[in-house]
Amino acid sequence: MRDKLKVKKLRDGARIPAYATDGSAGLDLVCASDAPVVIRAGERESIPTGIAVECSRRDAVLLVFARSGLATKHGISLANGVGVVDPDYRGEIIVSVINTSREDYTVSPGERIAQLVVVPFVRVDVAETDELSETARGAGGFGSTGKS
Repeated sequence: MRDKLKVKKLRDGARIPAYATDGSAGLDLVCASDAPVVIRAGERESIPTGIAVECSRRDAVLLVFARSGLATKHGISLANGVGVVDPDYRGEIIVSVINTSREDYTVSPGERIAQLVVVPFVRVDVAETDELSETARGAGGFGSTGKS
């Protein structure tokens, strides 16, 4: 039996998220605003999806990602990189987007604006320590493993 994602519509323009193809990893999230939303060049806007959700898996987080076409063709990305919808959140999913291009972009009601991916996670117990195990990389940070 497959896991379930319960979806509650909160606005008239809301649409149930759907996979675009049989091989899609993400469910498309749609703009549910009452009117077009203009995202000015270099600015951010919050786009309502008009839905609240509940996943049947308590060990799954819902991650909101940018749509690659919007990002590549129009510079529309998520303002926070990746959105996190915790398993216990029951409010409306709002997608915070940023326009990294030099031109304004208008999001129309019903337009696909982001994608939602269900990902299992592991909760851990946190323990303070004075020692960590040794590795080949050690504390080597940005660029320490080379370019090729």
